Amino acid sequence: MSQQPQAETDGGPMLRVRDLKTHFPVRRGLFGRTVGYVRAVDGVSFTLRAGKTLGLVGESGCGKTTTGRTILRLIPATAGEVRFEGRDVFALPAAEMRHLREDMQIIFQDPYGSLNPRMTVGGIVGEPLRVHKRARGRDLADRVAELLRRVGLGPDCRNRYPHEFSGGQRQRIGVARALALDPKFIICDEPVSALDVSIQAQILNLLERLQSELGLAYLFIAHDLAVVSHISDDVAVMYLGRIVEHAPSEGLYENPLHPYTKCLMSAIPRSHPDDPRERIAPQGEVPSVTNPPSGCPFHPRCPWAMERCPEEVPALRPMPDEPNHWVACHLYE
Repeated sequence: MSQQPQAETDGGPMLRVRDLKTHFPVRRGLFGRTVGYVRAVDGVSFTLRAGKTLGLVGESGCGKTTTGRTILRLIPATAGEVRFEGRDVFALPAAEMRHLREDMQIIFQDPYGSLNPRMTVGGIVGEPLRVHKRARGRDLADRVAELLRRVGLGPDCRNRYPHEFSGGQRQRIGVARALALDPKFIICDEPVSALDVSIQAQILNLLERLQSELGLAYLFIAHDLAVVSHISDDVAVMYLGRIVEHAPSEGLYENPLHPYTKCLMSAIPRSHPDDPRERIAPQGEVPSVTNPPSGCPFHPRCPWAMERCPEEVPALRPMPDEPNHWVACHLYE
């Protein structure tokens, strides 16, 4: 089992993910014979403290969303362990998992596709309260109105339908739905990637305010490092199903170590012409997840690949001179 960055508090971390793997079988032929596996998540480990945000960042297809959904048991895990407040999420029976879902919620990426077009906003936001028997009648209506106000929407929105709202307003509705059961932990699955830049900042500020007011913990999934830096306490960089670097947000941005992280950092648009950053482009294309490279998964695209990189998988190791900074790269061994 791989080592993992520790983010301990006096009572331990709220969420502990250990050596998580999610592999999907590839089937071919008339009888659906399994000919291989898509290793979407391949040994991910991290911890998250209450009230904090971990940013999970990487290119599309690296396994970020699958990681989030596996944690919530929306997708079955192949191996590994997820513990939430000490409880083994994968071992819980259905009745206990139903109760645990009140504490663990998700905000989906697509504000257009994640809301039922046939339901009113009041029905969408109130559905978790009805399903979990938290409120009904006047109490339900009052709670829905309170949730809409909390995310910046008026209670008069309750009788309208999702198509009547802009993308940013729909995402606010999704946030209100996620808050309905008073969760402790929310997975934000690229919640601003489908929005205009000006609206992105509003949603990020909303999430930060809600975290401050309610003590929420976030796993914030994104492909844009600039967005992640705005909201995250720590950042984990993912590539082909593995975490290749994990560090406090400020430390990662000031001193990225892994070659892949350096490539991502150099792609952030420059704020002024005199920005000294050098553009570092990875070589070639992202490899197939059904046939990943041997050794370090990034070595075919790495500008600094060494002879040992195709042969040995680098372990995620702590850097002696960088507090809480972990990197999986042979350059630092």
